[in-house]
Amino acid sequence: MTHRGSRVLHVGSLSRVEGEGALSLYVDDATVTRAELRIYEPPRFFEAFLRGRSYTEPPDITARVCGICPVAYQMSACAAVEDACGVEVPPETRALRRLLYCGEWIESHALHIYLLHAPDFLGGASAIELARTHRAEVERGLRLKKAGNALMELLGGRAVHPVNVRLGGFHRVPSRDELRPVEELLRRAQDDALETVRWVAGFGFPDAYTGADLLALAETDTYAIEGGTPTVVRADGGRETFPLRDFTDRVAESHVEHSTALHSRLDGRLHLTGPLARFAVSGRLLPPEARDAAVAAGLGDPYAGAVCRNPYRSVLVRAVEVVYAVGEALRLIAAYEPPGRPCAEVPPRAGTGHGATEAPRGLLYHRYGIDADGIVTSAVLVPPTAQNQGAIEDDLLRLARRAVAAPGLGDDELTALCERAIRNHDPCISCSTHFLDLTIVRTPSAASPKAAQKPPGGCDA
Repeated sequence: MTHRGSRVLHVGSLSRVEGEGALSLYVDDATVTRAELRIYEPPRFFEAFLRGRSYTEPPDITARVCGICPVAYQMSACAAVEDACGVEVPPETRALRRLLYCGEWIESHALHIYLLHAPDFLGGASAIELARTHRAEVERGLRLKKAGNALMELLGGRAVHPVNVRLGGFHRVPSRDELRPVEELLRRAQDDALETVRWVAGFGFPDAYTGADLLALAETDTYAIEGGTPTVVRADGGRETFPLRDFTDRVAESHVEHSTALHSRLDGRLHLTGPLARFAVSGRLLPPEARDAAVAAGLGDPYAGAVCRNPYRSVLVRAVEVVYAVGEALRLIAAYEPPGRPCAEVPPRAGTGHGATEAPRGLLYHRYGIDADGIVTSAVLVPPTAQNQGAIEDDLLRLARRAVAAPGLGDDELTALCERAIRNHDPCISCSTHFLDLTIVRTPSAASPKAAQKPPGGCDA
């Protein structure tokens, strides 16, 4: 509709991102002056209703934050509470947690690659349509997801919102015999994972670039999944680490008027978590098979410090991470010996604990204050999508400025471009399939600023 010289367009009920949101583009003549990603889902108050609960409850409660990555919330919660209580779980327990996390990476990445993101590159409107035109490929994706789900079910008790995780470890641990059927699924999944990288490498990737700092966990001898030290790869090429206890001093959250979700800044700068960040921080620690897949796919050599800053290629990094997660799961199963006890004792004590893990979408941070009686006195959860919102808006602003300046581009085409750019980051807003309402506000002006220049794109070795 038109109102006082401004053109406002509403487009609703678009799909293939977990959540509900809206995008507003403010256009002054042919220049986009502002892009706002509006997240309007109602507040869920997890931090508030964790206060006053027993210190043993956060792993089960926070798992309900997300049906796609509940293990990430459970592992971050366990790490933070155990840190507050001064308990370090034995290596056997940590290995079993890592194995469970591999299952989540496999099933979540397969879901995103095949059912949410691939239709963008192959011209399909939905996963249903893609299944008609690329049946063999979709079946391959479902096989991968099945392998990840099997790990989740065996170690977690069920594939969604696992119930077998607890402070100190697990309620029950599997026998070696119980792992054998999952091991067979994973061996078959190895070929599917490598073929996924080859398939995704053939997609047509638009030229794009993110100038946000990249933030991920790092461990000294392995690709970080269930723990590590926050590490930053700066847009100017710098690199630094900082203690996890300093996370909320470095990553500051703030309210913005147009969103119910908090926005985050790392030292006052835009930052991005997720596959691009993990590849930049820890790519050199990928095993040879995953490294070779990355090189063959055109991501550059991670052993030589390759950094990819093209958000469209994040789907390719996810595919490489599936190769890694399948191989890592098989390695952990081969070395598995059931621990003497399924969990370590975690007696309560007064203190503050910090925990962070690498959810499929990026770094997930938890902090809990606990009193001497084991009651949670404070809770802070910083999910990856909240951290990524500023970088996503910056991507949208760059894209929209180029697109609006192009002749003959209609609002439907612009909507599709914007939704696709947001899907690069696999945001997890809620469990709804509805996603984007696009609002374009056009205001004529004789003094419009010049459109931003297109930044360089691609992956740099």
